[in-house]
Amino acid sequence: MNAHAIEFLQEWIDEKCCRAPSHPSRIEKQAETLAKECAAEAAEAGIPLEDLQDEVGDIQDLIAAKLEDAAEAEQEKSTASVVPLHRS
Repeated sequence: MNAHAIEFLQEWIDEKCCRAPSHPSRIEKQAETLAKECAAEAAEAGIPLEDLQDEVGDIQDLIAAKLEDAAEAEQEKSTASVVPLHRS
């Protein structure tokens, strides 16, 4: 894969996949939608989907994994912000 395709994919994923869906059950549907959007934007940038897939495999699977990571990070952040009450 060329450097332009790698840079495109990294920036696109950083921008679009940093926020988890409102409910974990929606990850697959959101990943499907985002994969189509990524393919369309890559094509507009002159990058064939095949170039991206040669490097990372299935774009939808990659996006789903990134969304799952974002959901886990949000869960950890919300859990860490809960301060237990100590009674004396």
